[in-house]
Amino acid sequence: MATRHVYLVRHGEADAFGELTDTGRRQVSLLADRLAALPIDAVRHSPLPRAAASAAILGERLGVPAEEAAELIDHVPHVPDPMRPEWAGFFDGFDAAEAEAGARLADALTARFARPAETEVHEVLVTHAYQVAWMVCHALDAPPDRWLGLNSGNTALTAIDFPSVGVPRVILFNDMGHLPNELRWTGFGGGVKP
Repeated sequence: MATRHVYLVRHGEADAFGELTDTGRRQVSLLADRLAALPIDAVRHSPLPRAAASAAILGERLGVPAEEAAELIDHVPHVPDPMRPEWAGFFDGFDAAEAEAGARLADALTARFARPAETEVHEVLVTHAYQVAWMVCHALDAPPDRWLGLNSGNTALTAIDFPSVGVPRVILFNDMGHLPNELRWTGFGGGVKP
């Protein structure tokens, strides 16, 4: 029985121009240390600079070339209909064409990565918070609106297994055990940190 082991990672902290900060590079380095014990076959990344730079560091440290995967691009995967009042501000300005394009990208993401592989494979996917949330929702067969409540910290690790027999298994979600407290929850507003 072959299993696709997918390790989803949100990119390291980036500046307003999408470039990794020193903190982001440190986060990625600590993640690489954590992943080094695994038999990683591939490191794939979103085309955006913050994900590509994160993947380059991981690939170099893990001895696996980083490869771009267009399906991992940052996008809104699903626009709720009907819209709940608490979400209206977030989606203000999204039109029907953008919602359809996001749905197509979300379908492409799951079609490529949310399925078993022909042989046992361990893949690191460096992407963005919304794509991590979408993959978790898909694996759990959750309602599509549920992606909105799933947030991922920079370089947080989410692991999902897609076995050739049976249902997907979410092993980890948003695990930041490799990061010291001062590097956790970056990319989100202030507040209490667990």
